[in-house]
Amino acid sequence: MNYPLENDPRENTFEVPFSPPDVGEDEINEVADTLRSGWITTGPKTKKLEKEIAAWIGTGETEGGLPRCVALNSQTACAEMALRILGIGPGDEVIVPAYTYTASASVVCHVGATLKIVDVQKDRLEADYGAVADAITEKTKAIIPVDLGGVPCDYDALFSVVEAKKSLFRPSTPIQEAIGRIAVAADTAHAFGAEWHGRRVGNVADFSSFSFHAVKNFTTGEGGCLTWRPIKGIDSEEIYHTLQLLSLHGQSKDAFNKVGPGTWEYDVVAPWYKCNMTDIMASIGLAQFRRYPGMLARRREIISRYDAAFRPLGVRTLDHYTPDHSSSGHLYITRVFDSNGNPIGDELRREIITKLGEAGVSSNVHYKPLPMLSAYRDLGFDVKDFPNAFAQYQNEITLPLHTCLTDEMIDYVIDRYGKILGETVG
Repeated sequence: MNYPLENDPRENTFEVPFSPPDVGEDEINEVADTLRSGWITTGPKTKKLEKEIAAWIGTGETEGGLPRCVALNSQTACAEMALRILGIGPGDEVIVPAYTYTASASVVCHVGATLKIVDVQKDRLEADYGAVADAITEKTKAIIPVDLGGVPCDYDALFSVVEAKKSLFRPSTPIQEAIGRIAVAADTAHAFGAEWHGRRVGNVADFSSFSFHAVKNFTTGEGGCLTWRPIKGIDSEEIYHTLQLLSLHGQSKDAFNKVGPGTWEYDVVAPWYKCNMTDIMASIGLAQFRRYPGMLARRREIISRYDAAFRPLGVRTLDHYTPDHSSSGHLYITRVFDSNGNPIGDELRREIITKLGEAGVSSNVHYKPLPMLSAYRDLGFDVKDFPNAFAQYQNEITLPLHTCLTDEMIDYVIDRYGKILGETVG
């Protein structure tokens, strides 16, 4: 590999890309098989992927053999469908942490509910659970925690909060009444394969929405899936069938079930949405699934090497692996401090990112807090009210972490980042 010279000013030339999709001949062959089959939209491969994911995560199947997993065209669609299954809409409130991507919050606006944003904990990326408790009112119907970077949030703390606030809960739909408390509809976009106390994420919250976007650990190009735990008194098969209706225009029969003799007729039960997964997308996922344990192990290995190099320099990183949880290792988030232990500011952070780019290392920032974005400022949110989230943002730099990284690339990132930090922060 020819690395760029130390002062090479070339633009848009990254020897170490930030997050390319890890796809190979297995994925290509699986997609080619689908194309040759003559069935490329939602069909047998999508259904197979749903069953494999449900079995692996642990949500399992209904007595009728339907998985507690529905594959859709994005995590955003999955998260929105969860809110619609719960019957959340105008007049309801949903709580979301400030430090996340817009998709965690935009779905609340999609269903017409009121968005309540809370700050994160000091020096942590997950929600301040005290602030969550304080934000709960009689109108609160759901909380959307975020497993940022693939690290599970503290689900025990979160469930303790919603249990403690049960006296305020006012259910307005049968499923809300069956749950009997504020629902936990987790944004698990980053956390496919993560574990909390030995249980896979996706089988911890009431509903969990995963992303299979091209930059994620596990990809179908675009796509995602929604999983849910059994709810006493609620038919999981009905949830599955309702999600099919919601994702296919409210049509009572999908194309796969209209191909038999005399099976053409269908009904449209409501003017709903179009967000199904196709068999082309599911084909990529089936191939990825066969490789995924090794991909997770490789991410863990890369994180271990990065931590060993950067933590002695005073760089703070996420605790991806602890006795309580195991991360999916999605993002390598770092926070940079000066020689006196003070967090650097935005200006110096940008200088470091520029120098990394000039050295051929692509990096990123995860994330601008929601109140810094125009859409949420326009809703009346002010980042000054979220000091912990803003502090996290100012000195955050995300390094490449993916399974296309070679050992040589990893060594180069470690070398370049360490030298650039030495030059800029001492």
